[in-house]
Amino acid sequence: MLAILSTLPNYGPTYSYIMMSGILMYLILTVSWTLFSGPTGYISLAPAAFFGVGIYTSAILGKDFPVLVVVIFGGLLSVVLAAIVGALTLRLKGIYFIVFTFGLVLLISSVLLWYEIRFTGTRGRFITTANNDLIYYVMLGITVLMFITSYFLKRSKYGLALQSIGQNEEAAAHMGINVTAVKIAVFSISAIFMGMAGAIMAMKWIYLDPYSAFDPFRSFLPVLMAIFGGMKQFYGPVLGAVILAFLEEKLLTEFPYYYKLSFGIVLILVIIYLPDGLVGLGQKVRAWFSRGKIALT
Repeated sequence: MLAILSTLPNYGPTYSYIMMSGILMYLILTVSWTLFSGPTGYISLAPAAFFGVGIYTSAILGKDFPVLVVVIFGGLLSVVLAAIVGALTLRLKGIYFIVFTFGLVLLISSVLLWYEIRFTGTRGRFITTANNDLIYYVMLGITVLMFITSYFLKRSKYGLALQSIGQNEEAAAHMGINVTAVKIAVFSISAIFMGMAGAIMAMKWIYLDPYSAFDPFRSFLPVLMAIFGGMKQFYGPVLGAVILAFLEEKLLTEFPYYYKLSFGIVLILVIIYLPDGLVGLGQKVRAWFSRGKIALT
């Protein structure tokens, strides 16, 4: 699969790898989100904040630094933000954590807008763009790095600690796990890929403002994609991200004014009828066929 994706710009039409860049972006946001929120059960609505930090890093540094340097800075600044936010909020639970992380997105966009209007007299800024081939390959590289990190993280002491925290946080603390430190560390690791994705994706655009850079919709989409695919298996969020990202591209092209409404409807239907996602549905279908075969014998 990696070999096919690596040769796509050489053999596929231009639109195919431009669209694939968008799909990889959502794949990064979704799988990065599940790194922390999947095992712990903490529903973070901060992806748009980390992604937006990457975008603004690209807008500020893009004209003076090479692309890879800008992408790395976007990831590092997102880590700093995640560590600060984690230290302040990861002692909160449930709805309080959800509200705080979502409020962070709105707070950053509002402060940036105020700063630009007050001190620069403008709203938004121009971006130094990059060619589509470069954007695609950097996005693919971030995706590969994210999967490698995810693989080793799940098998490390941090992965085991996260599983314990998700099952019973108090018991994990009594076992000697530094619960707060583990949560902050993995929360920050997940943020680095979101920031890097934002930094390179920004180079597709010519102009942005705080509201477009920190679009709250990008905080909900990774959650929807993970739930749609199913979070009980690793490939569930991957499946959900690929399918819904492709659907988002099509809806945005065909129905630009209604695609967010369409995704809202999809989210409601998934929560009601597919609480375990596509993976859970597939398991139920296999179980149904297995029972049918046993009955026939």
